[in-house]
Amino acid sequence: MTAPAATPTRTSGAGPLPDEGRGPLSAAVLDALRGGRAPHHDSAEPQRADPFGEDLQLALYLLYELHYRGFAGVDDAREWDPDLLRLRRALEERFLAALRADTADAPTTAREAFAPLLVEPVDLSGSLSHYLATEGELWQLREYAALRSLYHLKEADPHAWVIPRLVGRAKAAMVAIEYDEFGAGRPERIHARLFADLMDDLGLDTAYGHYLEQAPAPVLATVNLMSLLGLHRALRGALVGHFACVEVTSSPGSRRLAKAMRRCGAGPAAEHFYAEHVEADAVHEQVVRYEVIGGLLADEPGLEADVAFGCAATLLLEDRLAAHIRSAWERGRSALRNRTGPTGPAGGSGRRAVGGTA
Repeated sequence: MTAPAATPTRTSGAGPLPDEGRGPLSAAVLDALRGGRAPHHDSAEPQRADPFGEDLQLALYLLYELHYRGFAGVDDAREWDPDLLRLRRALEERFLAALRADTADAPTTAREAFAPLLVEPVDLSGSLSHYLATEGELWQLREYAALRSLYHLKEADPHAWVIPRLVGRAKAAMVAIEYDEFGAGRPERIHARLFADLMDDLGLDTAYGHYLEQAPAPVLATVNLMSLLGLHRALRGALVGHFACVEVTSSPGSRRLAKAMRRCGAGPAAEHFYAEHVEADAVHEQVVRYEVIGGLLADEPGLEADVAFGCAATLLLEDRLAAHIRSAWERGRSALRNRTGPTGPAGGSGRRAVGGTA
């Protein structure tokens, strides 16, 4: 007797696929996902692509999203499609090689990697959060939130992949931090939910993945890094380094962003999201450094260089993103894709729009 054909499954809360690719690789992935077939591309294209460029980063993001909520109209079974995984591997190798090359001169010990992050810089002129706190306008806060929504609407999810790869002290401490990130048992306190509330205060669309089309490559790269490190057990040390870097730098940055939200009248939920992170991440910073990193390296001292690399790669991509945003704003342009200029609060673009035409 012939078994009935499996019914394609769909993930609840999945976002829409982008309308079009940003080059041959992302176009091939979109075509494969829409058509239920293998991606067709030049086998040499991954090695020719800019590792930090729009095409490769969008292609990677689309493939990684299959491991989160997937996409509307795409069968959940495509998550483990061997043809898609082969392409993903080639893209990952290109991205990872570029990250390693660009951080070749970075520290290789945890102490050296994190020491500079534990002291507030005297000169904050290059800090995006400092700019927003002191000079930023409401339209810039809206753009910043729209860009960051690609991660914050799934905040802490990529880091959860490291939990089964840890033991003892490191695992217990990591779970404790993640418990806070996921609301400590209260769904309304989940940090991703709090960010959606922030977006609502700012008049942004809170749908998962809504701003993917407008997110440029530097944003995609910051999210792709987490997924890359999280999906590979061999990179568990680097994921811990990434997580620690985020927690160590979060509290002072969140303090400045809470000030920015308050100064611009963004709303109580917008201010609260960052105010919540000031206190929580100050505690998390201590736990992640002494218990997660300390516990991991006590068990696996050979992973120290990986921890340092995770920190260095995070700083590299965050600096690239900040430079992209500041460069656009300094030229009087939107930092989002397909936008030529900013629209202020009364710019007529509608409650759910971001950016606009100058």
